[in-house]
Amino acid sequence: MILDALLDAVLDTLRTLPFLFAAFMVIEAMEHYSNQYSSRALARVGKAGPFWGAVLGCIPQCGFSVAAANLYSGGLVTLGTLLAVFLSTSDEAVLILLAHPGSGRVIGTLLIWKVVIGMGAGCLMDLLFRKKKEEKHIEEMCRNCGCSDTSGVLRPALLHTVRLGAYLFVFTFCLNLILELIGMEQLSRILGKDTLFQPFLAALLGLIPNCASSVLITELYLSGGLSFASAIAGLSAGAGVGTAVLFRSNHPMRENVRILALLYGSAVVSGLLLGWLL
Repeated sequence: MILDALLDAVLDTLRTLPFLFAAFMVIEAMEHYSNQYSSRALARVGKAGPFWGAVLGCIPQCGFSVAAANLYSGGLVTLGTLLAVFLSTSDEAVLILLAHPGSGRVIGTLLIWKVVIGMGAGCLMDLLFRKKKEEKHIEEMCRNCGCSDTSGVLRPALLHTVRLGAYLFVFTFCLNLILELIGMEQLSRILGKDTLFQPFLAALLGLIPNCASSVLITELYLSGGLSFASAIAGLSAGAGVGTAVLFRSNHPMRENVRILALLYGSAVVSGLLLGWLL
């Protein structure tokens, strides 16, 4: 049983690696040549920040949530814009879905809902919380957000591919082993499928400040352990390492805790509403 799960995990991972490397090459090129422009543009859009933040955030690149966290800590974007970026960010989920044939419709639906959720929650937050932080100069923040990194695209793409491949292997092996031991029906029951509790659990997983959370949520969805609405909740709560950067660069700390609570609450409510609508 263990050998079968291990072999399936190895084969599944090896099949995705060439595609992941090609995708990361494109993404790294986008980040390398356009991240600084995107960050500057986001810092200057004013009241339209939640709209542009949600659109830019859904692009599968790993550095934009980090840039948004730094821009917010410098008073260059609003709370609504920050949450719009965080909620629309899917980290590695889109890449994993792309590696599965016939997932184009799922990806399109996922991105549309994530943008809608980001825009809606972001605009609401800007209406409720109008206080503006002390503003810093854009050049000071761009030096810390990584948007001017000059390390090229090949090495980062290779490192991202190896890291994501390792995550995929570990999670695929664990899921295969769990399915062999307890079965899909029992796994769904443990995760609370078709209950009100699953979006809460999925969103809690999404708060892990690492791409591992998006990998786990996506794999659970693909295996049938999570509903689409719960996957949306989990991926909406997940902002990659953006939340970790926020806690490091923004003060006071109680404000970061409040932002994390708003992110979690928005993700859970979105999952519950989608579960009711779909």
